[in-house]
Amino acid sequence: MAWWQLSLVGVGCTIGTGYFLGSTIGIQLTGPSIVFSFILAALGTYIVFQLLAKMTAADPQKGSFCYYASHAYGKWAGFSCGWNYWVSNILIMGSQLTALSILSQFWLPHVPLWIFAAIYAVLAIVVVLAGTKKFDQVENLLAVIKVAAIVMFIILAIAGLIGFVDGKNYNLTIPNTFNGYFTGGLQGFWSSLIYAFYAFGGIEVIGMMAMQLKKTEDASKAGTIMLFILTIIYVLSIGLAVTTVALESFDHKESPFVTAMERYHLGFFPHVFNGAIIIAGFSAMAAALFGVTNLLRTLAEDGDAPKIFAKTINFKKLPLPAMGLGAGGLLASIITALLLPGRIYEYITTAAGILLLFNWLFIILSSLKILKQSLWVKLMSIVAILLIVLAVTGTWFEETIRPGLYVSIGISALIGIIAFVIEKKRNGHEKKLV
Repeated sequence: MAWWQLSLVGVGCTIGTGYFLGSTIGIQLTGPSIVFSFILAALGTYIVFQLLAKMTAADPQKGSFCYYASHAYGKWAGFSCGWNYWVSNILIMGSQLTALSILSQFWLPHVPLWIFAAIYAVLAIVVVLAGTKKFDQVENLLAVIKVAAIVMFIILAIAGLIGFVDGKNYNLTIPNTFNGYFTGGLQGFWSSLIYAFYAFGGIEVIGMMAMQLKKTEDASKAGTIMLFILTIIYVLSIGLAVTTVALESFDHKESPFVTAMERYHLGFFPHVFNGAIIIAGFSAMAAALFGVTNLLRTLAEDGDAPKIFAKTINFKKLPLPAMGLGAGGLLASIITALLLPGRIYEYITTAAGILLLFNWLFIILSSLKILKQSLWVKLMSIVAILLIVLAVTGTWFEETIRPGLYVSIGISALIGIIAFVIEKKRNGHEKKLV
């Protein structure tokens, strides 16, 4: 594929309910300074992607970041990285599917959640079964729709401010004090970083699909354009949302953009934007299923998963056993999300976001060992590590998302223990052969 097609796939894989819904939680935590959170997250994401793109250009591998981790630190690192990513995407699919089901009840409130969940799960499987080429085409279309929805909000918000919507002029509420920007203090700002980073989650899929580029060296260009587009529309749209309505108006069950447009009494907007959020969530869920399916096959080929998951079926040459395990994990995640009460969406989203950031740390640390880098690049790598550590540790201070931190640490610890046991057995076997 061409670099611009990979950029579109990247946008499609990145914009999900984490941005359309999760950003509301970030706003409630820190206020208008959520814009700064997104800028810092964009910087960290850019650094991580550039390092991944450089490793891809120097040594293209279908295992992407997992292969580089294994090459840099040994098989245990590749095993840990791969299964960490697999679990994180299972959690992402569960949270997206839960959100999709709840949003669909906006139109059909009497239809049980499990029916919507089943429909969206089947549709995602069909999209992945269509094969890589069809997947790219679907993601390109969904990416255009999602970007168009955000651009529509930006245009309507600006038009509303100058009186083109309802004939009234509205003013931007731009804070002029520190407390006005950081309504939750520095602690609230710290806790909000995880939601900004989560909105940029998806660069891993681009790294895995870079092998399909006509020129693998174009991966850096594709990522740069993708992140530039995302940063502009994220910062502009979220900035307009937090400066046009009172902060107490935002509700974590509603998109901040729908909240920001309520004062204009546009009957069509909630319906259109609700549809855009559903498209965003479905797109991200399908991308996650595509990612875990191909990753599990690679893990099996490398000996980090049972060999059965490396088998492909003649139909589209798809690894159906690997896809079946992903679907099973998705089903378990759906049941958990739908049965547990309260803020389960925030818990799962937080855990998935932290696990993704753990993989980003693997990417940075692998690049430091594999690539010959200038002092400036090394300094930027340290900056990215610090930003990721801040985003992860910030979840400790917010009680509503702290369980997600516990879950992610527990999962990573379990994977690490399994990796240690397997590595020990592998070394013992090698010594016997010698």
